[in-house]
Amino acid sequence: MFSSFIDLIFPRICAACLEPLQLNEELICTHCRFDLPRTNLHLEKENPLAHKFFGEIQLKHTLSYLKFVKGGKVQRLMHELKYKGNQEVGEMLGRWYGAELRESGLGDAFDLIIPVPLHQKRLLQRGYNQSDCFAKGLSESLNIEWRNDVLIRVKETSSQVNKSRLERYENMDKVFMVKNSEILRDKKIVVVDDTLTTGATLESCVLSLQEFDIKDISILTLAMA
Repeated sequence: MFSSFIDLIFPRICAACLEPLQLNEELICTHCRFDLPRTNLHLEKENPLAHKFFGEIQLKHTLSYLKFVKGGKVQRLMHELKYKGNQEVGEMLGRWYGAELRESGLGDAFDLIIPVPLHQKRLLQRGYNQSDCFAKGLSESLNIEWRNDVLIRVKETSSQVNKSRLERYENMDKVFMVKNSEILRDKKIVVVDDTLTTGATLESCVLSLQEFDIKDISILTLAMA
């Protein structure tokens, strides 16, 4: 009764559709949970996203959970995660996607989750790394380790927004460095990020990691544009 009273005064809002949440709902309403635009790439035999990286880097799996549409629910969720401090949105979506991957037979596809790191300056400004949130949710659902102390960003880059594909790749050249490389030995690595557009950031991460003695490497994002 007390919770219902509080909801009348300070209604809890769905982060995706901005409608009031029901008593048993958290962050995202039931309708939006099942209505989110999933890519279902983990169910595709011929994965179209993988073609983006052909000839550039060798990947075991190329996955993304949701389709990013400007002005849509996914954009609102990403805004909550990146700019409004709603870290639980990223963790929840990570848990949901991890469960779907596990149910589709990919529960053992990875040994270690590595989130794309922020530069220290950006991390201090924001207070958290949104990719860490997604990695944490995936880790909980898949029951595998995630580490944010293996890959570090050593170069502060300008925003990728409004850059051409070539400019994005040039902007991400030699941005990352690997620490604690012994952790990578003979591991199936998955690098996770919040959004995939050209793939320049993820490619730079993979190029840094594949220099070491890993078993295979995959990429996975919360959303793809």
